[in-house]
Amino acid sequence: MIGWLQGRVLAQEAERLLVQVGSLGLWVQVPQPLAQQTRPGDEVALHTHLVVRADALALYGFAEAAERDLFVALLGVNGVGARLALALLSFLSPEAIRRAVAQEQPAVLQRVPGVGKKTAQRIVLALHDRLAAEVLPGQAALSDLDAEVLDALVALGYSVVEAQTAIQHIPRDAPADLETRLRLALQYFAR
Repeated sequence: MIGWLQGRVLAQEAERLLVQVGSLGLWVQVPQPLAQQTRPGDEVALHTHLVVRADALALYGFAEAAERDLFVALLGVNGVGARLALALLSFLSPEAIRRAVAQEQPAVLQRVPGVGKKTAQRIVLALHDRLAAEVLPGQAALSDLDAEVLDALVALGYSVVEAQTAIQHIPRDAPADLETRLRLALQYFAR
């Protein structure tokens, strides 16, 4: 199995990179944020997972081993295939997925296109015990108010990952009203 590779990017698409490894060019499926920040000519080192099916071999790559391990854990959930697991990691940070599972918040997972209520609940049920231990005690769950801020930012055109990052930069002592928290989150993007 191919567990890691390093090489030069020859081509970049929405969710995959063509990486030159020696005299070979390998198409590697990657989360959207990684694909968007990588350009042809860049050197990359990816932690990989090879998915073998009867009709195809697919190589998935991640910047961090922990991200790859979460991808593999998601593949172990009934009804979650490689495409859906990659979509989860494209729209939510690994930390956000771990928190949503550990805090039993399937609604956070449902914000990802293609993840319905039943699938989100299956992910939480299947991975809760495994991922709850990985979430640091100081990491708070996404409050209902911050969930509203997240929804508002996504409605304004920001990705779920961008919105979560902005919410994380809201000061802890910020007032607990939607308008103020939304304004503070938008200030993050003005930097």
